[in-house]
Amino acid sequence: MSHSQKWPCLPRSTRPSSTSSPLSRQELDWRPFWALRGTQQRGSSCLNAITLGGRGGKILPAAVAPAGPVSLARWTLGFCDERLVPFDHAESTYGLYRTHLLSRLPIPESQVITINPELPVEEAAEDYAKKLRQAFQGDSIPVFDLLILGVGPDGHTCSLFPDHPLLQEREKIVAPISDSPKPPPQRVTLTLPVLNAARTVIFVATGEGKAAVLKRILEDQEENPVPAALVQPHTGKLCWFLDEAAARLLTVPFEKHSTL
Repeated sequence: MSHSQKWPCLPRSTRPSSTSSPLSRQELDWRPFWALRGTQQRGSSCLNAITLGGRGGKILPAAVAPAGPVSLARWTLGFCDERLVPFDHAESTYGLYRTHLLSRLPIPESQVITINPELPVEEAAEDYAKKLRQAFQGDSIPVFDLLILGVGPDGHTCSLFPDHPLLQEREKIVAPISDSPKPPPQRVTLTLPVLNAARTVIFVATGEGKAAVLKRILEDQEENPVPAALVQPHTGKLCWFLDEAAARLLTVPFEKHSTL
């Protein structure tokens, strides 16, 4: 994707109904992914390689680089979900970001929170939850400053899939999944209470394959919403960054912004 490509941006809103007004326009004065340079109170971010696909690890360094040297020593990086595979496996979320992003940023390795892929999936989820609670001491639910998420053609986000029992999870902050409909089957994922506690949530979606589900999420009212539609931060901001192919079926107004 070239730097000149445009991204329609949809601001946070309740899903429009037949009686509600269209999504209001909102001008953004920051660009996608630059929020990694932010100085929020805690300075924490949660990255999800799956949501951005293979290009995600390449886009992020390009967005951060123009600012020159930046201090990221305060940032704590986690992962919204992870496949239970070795870190050198092609399906590893952490492995992708280690190669394409973390190796280029001055973030201490001790501040990158990962699962232990050698544990059984249930224990890996418990271990990851323990690490998050240590990083967010005093919070019953971790409050991330930034979550970067994606959405699948079926509407899944993180490893939360349509009609899966994990969508009803309210007690755990991290949950194991052993029957993922998308391989590999064993994964560890943040739950909806954590996603909806974040200060800022960004969804990134590209390509015509996402157009139909994005229309369902952003314009339709469904009795059984897909998982990505259930991400509605209680007090935080929600924004969607889409390319023109992904946004082609939308009728709500949006603003266009370049990636860099």
